[in-house]
Amino acid sequence: MSERPREESPEPTAVADGPTSDDDAVHDEREALSEPAPDVSVDQDDDEPPSSDAPSSENGASPAPSPSEDAEEDEVQADETVHMTVFGLTDVGQIREHNEDNLILADLAARTSWRDGAGKRECELEDGGLLLVVCDGMGGAAAGEVASQLATDIIFERMLARSGHGSRDKLALDIVQALEVAGARILEESTNNRACRGMGTTATVAALVDDHLLLGQVGDSRAYVLRGEQLVQVTRDQSLVNQLIEAGQLTEEEAENFEHSNIILQALGTAEAVQVDLTFTRLRQGDVLMMCSDGLSGMIRNNEIRDTLVHVDDVEEACRVLVDDANQAGGHDNITIICAQFDGEGLRPALDPSEDDSELVYAKYKLPPGMDAGATLRTNALFDEDTYDDTPSIEITGEFEIDPETNWEDLLDPPLIPKEQGPIPNAVIWVAVFVLAFALYYFVAY
Repeated sequence: MSERPREESPEPTAVADGPTSDDDAVHDEREALSEPAPDVSVDQDDDEPPSSDAPSSENGASPAPSPSEDAEEDEVQADETVHMTVFGLTDVGQIREHNEDNLILADLAARTSWRDGAGKRECELEDGGLLLVVCDGMGGAAAGEVASQLATDIIFERMLARSGHGSRDKLALDIVQALEVAGARILEESTNNRACRGMGTTATVAALVDDHLLLGQVGDSRAYVLRGEQLVQVTRDQSLVNQLIEAGQLTEEEAENFEHSNIILQALGTAEAVQVDLTFTRLRQGDVLMMCSDGLSGMIRNNEIRDTLVHVDDVEEACRVLVDDANQAGGHDNITIICAQFDGEGLRPALDPSEDDSELVYAKYKLPPGMDAGATLRTNALFDEDTYDDTPSIEITGEFEIDPETNWEDLLDPPLIPKEQGPIPNAVIWVAVFVLAFALYYFVAY
């Protein structure tokens, strides 16, 4: 395929994960939190329940064939490899003063991870699996950076500690529990640390076992899969604007200028329970996974993303082109992207590039009933055994129901979570301070 021409623009530079120098209090906390997060776990029965390995879609999700129904389904043999080429990039954008996004890419079999600036990596799928995470922090000052850094670190450490993800069901359960633990740790830090009050982060997690890509979603970061010339969003935004679109109260065109587009319905660290949306995609040779924060998806339309991924074969170049495009469109938020291309005999053959695959849809992954019990835990159980409550508080499949009769204005009450809109409020404050100072000077002088 030919490479899409791109306008010349400065190459995005790697943004330091640390806080700004003018916030000493947060800086001290940031240093304390920069060490790898300890693995937080709850004693559970070591015996794994029987695994059905049978993903399904339901309750509004587009139908996708289960492995047992798919005539092409075959067990992946040990000598059939899946080859992956991955790259990740994060950029501060054109408006923000610092970067609250974070990402991590990890080869769990090799027990290694890398972040922005580490270059393109190639690896083969082994027993540990591949882990990709995009987080978009919020909370003001440097607290958003702390939340997203904590989330990526804890998810990686948790998935590494639960290595040996040979079963799809086990991998899916590990993703959900990693997100739960990360949310609990962020909430605990936010509660105990004044400098981090109110912080939180979105999280989109992708992990691969055999030819099944599993995704865990909290918030409004996104994951897309490109197959041939077909681009499909395989996650669902947990945001007010998306809920209104799906309820038929807002059109796609109206959503572009919707004044409350910054409101998300949940994030890690903002409540004791999160609702993890667990989905899956069965990959083919040549598929490309693209994960991003809303700093990219909010600035570039899906057809523009598809055009770039179709015409730019190299994953690193594709990431840089898309980040440049988001910056040229305004760069209103931090921009983070991961691209991964999959190939190898362990995947089904690619389809004709011009042929759409009806199987490539947003499809929920449902764990077998035997794995639901004890899979969701209240936050306090992760830290205080005396107050343990084994009442399930999170639905594993992350069903996200929409009431068509709901008035969107009723949804603007707490606990909806506003994400920062940029420096406009700060500009208003500075103008007010300047006017007040000028008035005081005039009053004193005359």
